[in-house]
Amino acid sequence: MASMSSVPSGAAVTAAGMAGAGRGDAARTTPLRVDAQRNLEHVLRAAREVFGELGYGAPMEDVARRARVGVGTVYRRFPSKDVLVRRIAEEETSRLTDQARAALGQEDEPWSALSRFLRTSVASGAGRLLPPQVLQVGVADEADDDAGEPRVPPQRMQPGPGELRLVSGERTAAAGPVPAEHDAGAAALLEVVGQLVERARAAGELRPDVSVSDILLVIATAAPSLPDAAQRAAASARLLDILLEGLRSRPA
Repeated sequence: MASMSSVPSGAAVTAAGMAGAGRGDAARTTPLRVDAQRNLEHVLRAAREVFGELGYGAPMEDVARRARVGVGTVYRRFPSKDVLVRRIAEEETSRLTDQARAALGQEDEPWSALSRFLRTSVASGAGRLLPPQVLQVGVADEADDDAGEPRVPPQRMQPGPGELRLVSGERTAAAGPVPAEHDAGAAALLEVVGQLVERARAAGELRPDVSVSDILLVIATAAPSLPDAAQRAAASARLLDILLEGLRSRPA
């Protein structure tokens, strides 16, 4: 009987050991999941900073160095640089779209809505991270009229041969093919900014020759990359004041 009773006892010990091992594994894996999430946040923050300062051409090694992780850690989450660039561009597109919608919904005056969107987007530094497929503009010609490229809505009232159009990222070898969801995000941004432009133009407060592409270029150029944050904010505000004066319609 004693030998029989020892069997359950040993089994109980084994089971307890296995349970303890299971708890130990759980204790070890939980911090790993937390660390992985923390590393991802560090990488994304570093990518925004590095790409904002150096452009999307900055190497992944610079992102890893800024995030204080190994470059292998970056590649484990983002198997190629294109994937990381698209993640950052997608987030910035969504943020700009939200800012434009907020300006449309909260400002009754057309010019106030447009200027609020510009000031908010420039202050956030989003201009340095605008998606490549949104910022790439080219000169339209008749040979490209049937290429199926999305035009920046609405275009200049009298476009002529120098009309600006959105250049699809799919036709830029360096950028690689752009997934449909990214094109959809860019299209949503262009649509809502187009509404801001149309309202201000219809109210006679925006120059009639100003297009959506001009507004995006203002956002990009009014966010200079300077090492000192206070100096950068002051320079952006001053430059935007000048650009807004240039956009505004003046009586004949």
